[in-house]
Amino acid sequence: MLLRLFAAVVLAILVGIPANPALAQTDKSVLSQFISKVAPGDLVEGSDAFGPIRDDVPVAPLLQRGVEIGHVFITSDFVGTTGYSGKPIHTMVAVDKDARVLGVELVKHSEPIVLIGIPDSKIKAMVHGYRGVDLVAEAKARGSAHDLNIISGATVTIMVIDDGIIRAGLKVARALGLGGMEAEVKADHSFEIDPEATAPASWMTMEGDGTIRRLSLDVGQVNAAFAAMDDPRAAKRALKEPPETTFIDMQTALVSVPGIGLAILGEAENANLRDWLEPGDEAIAIVGRGLYSFKGSGYVRGGIFDRIVLIQDDVTVRFRDRGHRRIGDIVAEGAPEFTERDLFKIPADSGFDPTRPFRIQLLVHREVAAIEKVFTTFDLGYQLPPQYQRKSAAAAASEPSAAPQAEEDAQSALWKRIWQDKTPEIIGLLAMLGVLTLVFFFQHFATRSARFYFWFRMSFLTVTLVFLGFYANAQLSVVNLMALFGALVTDFSWQAFLLDPLTFILWFAVATALLFWGRGAYCGWLCPFGALQELTNRIGRALHIPQIELPWGLHERLWPIKYMIFLGLFGTSLYSIEQAEHLAEVEPFKTAIILKFMRAWPFVAYVIALLVAGLFVERFFCRYLCPLGAALAIPARLRMFDWLKRYHECGNPCQTCANECPVDAIHPTGEINPNECINCLHCQVLYQSEAKCPVVIKKMKRRARVGSPDAALNPQISNHPNLKNSRKELQDV
Repeated sequence: MLLRLFAAVVLAILVGIPANPALAQTDKSVLSQFISKVAPGDLVEGSDAFGPIRDDVPVAPLLQRGVEIGHVFITSDFVGTTGYSGKPIHTMVAVDKDARVLGVELVKHSEPIVLIGIPDSKIKAMVHGYRGVDLVAEAKARGSAHDLNIISGATVTIMVIDDGIIRAGLKVARALGLGGMEAEVKADHSFEIDPEATAPASWMTMEGDGTIRRLSLDVGQVNAAFAAMDDPRAAKRALKEPPETTFIDMQTALVSVPGIGLAILGEAENANLRDWLEPGDEAIAIVGRGLYSFKGSGYVRGGIFDRIVLIQDDVTVRFRDRGHRRIGDIVAEGAPEFTERDLFKIPADSGFDPTRPFRIQLLVHREVAAIEKVFTTFDLGYQLPPQYQRKSAAAAASEPSAAPQAEEDAQSALWKRIWQDKTPEIIGLLAMLGVLTLVFFFQHFATRSARFYFWFRMSFLTVTLVFLGFYANAQLSVVNLMALFGALVTDFSWQAFLLDPLTFILWFAVATALLFWGRGAYCGWLCPFGALQELTNRIGRALHIPQIELPWGLHERLWPIKYMIFLGLFGTSLYSIEQAEHLAEVEPFKTAIILKFMRAWPFVAYVIALLVAGLFVERFFCRYLCPLGAALAIPARLRMFDWLKRYHECGNPCQTCANECPVDAIHPTGEINPNECINCLHCQVLYQSEAKCPVVIKKMKRRARVGSPDAALNPQISNHPNLKNSRKELQDV
């Protein structure tokens, strides 16, 4: 508690008191911390000042020569989505009275890929692209009316920035009534559908009490609506029928309410409806008659009902053929004859609340040219009558937490959307992990053929480099560990780590593998930069580049360097995570893998130097400099099993495995150092080699001296003393 208080005091000193007295605030909004650090003209060209921050919402006026031209806010005051670093991304946004974005500036973040990986100009160009975004259109399209400009290597960061700008912008627009948007209506969680409520048996009675709602339009009303449009061609194409002719008589009811469904559909049809709906789904019945069909031609073309849409605040539900059923007979007494009778399903994940008002928007078109139409809309409003609702004590008790829960749901929706978008990559990674697990569990069979195993390993490393590295950017980093530690000592949230599905899965796999095989499962097989080093070294060997074997004493003394680098970074992160992220550039992963060498020349030169060193000393960086490898090596001795088989002769006198170990992880005395082993399984290939392993060669020679193994099965000579002695010698081996 004292530490947090001290941090708050230090932050207040660093932020300072704004020079403009109008900006002085006693509140704790993020806007009050950063408004003095951004020049108005940098945010919106021509603006010259900020007004005082409002008391009701953390929003300040944007001024030009004393005239208010818009409003500014910081996204993190309204949404809590955190970035890849586990911390909020503070973005300043300006919007005008029509709810259009005037300007966007990234004012504070801890995203490592943005801090040291991607040029600042790219990020600025990306956020400046939000100028002109119409938040009213975003509200209607549920945040999907704009194009998302993803920057390679920063997918998660960009999606978090986008989520913050759009969701925070909508909250501000509603709070201030910008663009005619109404204040967000809070859901009344104290009410729910009453499954015991019954509906009247008469259609007319249900119309009277609001169970059924109606939109009735005649030809005269429709002609008048088109005549009022700016396009004079619409009036010239007026309908010729008498004005009192029914254009459409459309009625709707929420038949997922058990009592309403039973009264309108009947017992059998209502039972079929219950079977059709999944938990959480709702359904409405729409019936109609007249000149105009509410289904529309889109239903015939592709199963899309393009003339009707359900709207509830920001929720928009469009109906398709898979969520549609026809209604047979209507059993309610006095029901009129309708030419169209249909059921439409509202999916559970749509965000629809049956206890709140909604409307069915009807789209009406008129042809004004050979292939040109104009459109207008009419609304059929619906509110479930109170007799079909009841109070929910459990929901009412949870009402104080409604706002945090809504924010948590929004953040959950973001990472779930990211996981859905990454489905092919996730499947590919899981397949790689499955294959690698089988190889480790059945390594004796996998390493039986040296030639097969060599090409399998080269193929796997190629997939790791190309698919995991260059394509999916799934390169783990020591920065991930520092972010995890920072989250653990502050306010831990899974959301920050779920934003990158491949990284999350890889870390989960690494944590599991540490218990079974140590660090080698990742370092030796799943690290894209490690794969790049080994593949380039193999190419170098094919080109006859000489390999340098460092003396064991020097090699052993170079091991600790990577541990010192890791401890230095970890210690720095306790003081400043941003500084530690800068120093973590000792890892070449961002330059080589994520940014594919598209960086300033010093970074590229550093990576090339490491790869050149790796041509002469295999996996040079992995051996001596990698802080991530050091971090994974520390718990390596905690593994539960020792999978690598050894002979008594290994190390004394045989040195074959020690001499051929790609990273010199085998001591001259024969022991394998689990902290340095990358589980390449080359020693297991040698363990079964009939050409290199002295123990296996000796065993084969003894078998040859004894003769064919089939001879030992002959009962006439099976008791020969020589055969008994040879079997004893083989058992001793």
